[in-house]
Amino acid sequence: MTTSRSAPSAPSAGVPVRAVLVTIGLVLATVVLLYIVVEARRVLIWMVVAAFFAIALYPLVGWVENRARWCRRSLATLIVFLAVLLVLAGVVALFVVPLAQQGTKFAGQLPDLIDQARSGRGPIGDLLERTNALQYVQQNQARIRSFATGLTTPAAGLLRGVATGIAGTVTVFVLAYLMVLEGPKVVDGALGLAQPGNRERIRTVGADCARSITGYLSGNLLISVICGVLTYVVLKIFGVPFAGLIALFVAITDLIPLVGATLGAVVAAAAAFVHSVPAGIAVVVFFVLYQQVENHVLQPLIFARTVKLNPLTVLVAILVAVELAGILGALLAIPIASMLQVIARDVWDHRRGRPKDEPTVGEDRRPAVETDQP
Repeated sequence: MTTSRSAPSAPSAGVPVRAVLVTIGLVLATVVLLYIVVEARRVLIWMVVAAFFAIALYPLVGWVENRARWCRRSLATLIVFLAVLLVLAGVVALFVVPLAQQGTKFAGQLPDLIDQARSGRGPIGDLLERTNALQYVQQNQARIRSFATGLTTPAAGLLRGVATGIAGTVTVFVLAYLMVLEGPKVVDGALGLAQPGNRERIRTVGADCARSITGYLSGNLLISVICGVLTYVVLKIFGVPFAGLIALFVAITDLIPLVGATLGAVVAAAAAFVHSVPAGIAVVVFFVLYQQVENHVLQPLIFARTVKLNPLTVLVAILVAVELAGILGALLAIPIASMLQVIARDVWDHRRGRPKDEPTVGEDRRPAVETDQP
């Protein structure tokens, strides 16, 4: 009697050692990369901001280079950045000079203002008297004194923050200058890595992305000008002193989407309340109404024209970016959303049919499948 024996099963193949080593290497490389990103996040942020400024100033450098035939690219870049530096210096001077003059004047009037505040006279004393703040100060002098003594440590941190901000500004300026100067070489070198058939497509898509960033910056400046002008009119109507200086500060802070108008409103409202209570109330009401109009009307409408984004997309992009990255996300939300739209439209065009001469499909252009139809 024969007994059937089953064939011996094949030994299970083990995981190759090379695959294990490659997996471990990839994990270690990812960990090292994440560590570098976390540790160098400040420098990376400076590089991103510099890249946006470089893209915005790139067309201006090209315009100077084309208009002045004798002007080489290095000289054209230097001229444009010197002009930008002079404009920034002028804006700073508009703040520093009045602040220095009024600071000297305020220092001379400070003893009299303190006496008026203690006795409940003058604009500050009247405000303290109406809000019962004078009574609170008199009853809690020891606590206020200890709080003021504890401000020395935050003040030191503030000084370090100011120094870091100055260093960051200089670094961003230098990085942007080098990016604009060496931009053509970097672009040509990067395109050289792509296949010959895709180079022109990548170049055109990149140009569309750059135009979206330029449109965002110009639209943001327009909104800030509107905010500054309206603020100046309101402050002037109620006789608030230094209306022009406060309006300029509000316009600069308004460059930050969503929260910029609020930051400027705090300073403007404080100055208005010092002047008079009705003026302060009027300024607060104005900024509450204006911020709603700016966030839900001005920004979507202007950015829809300059960045070619749908108003709903603009609002959603800002809200999501603020939640993810705070103020930096608010600044970069719209240009990043526009760049993603350009890339998505280009990919969609190539999937729908034969690529067109221009890769993107805007609201006033026909899709690729309709280019050959009458």
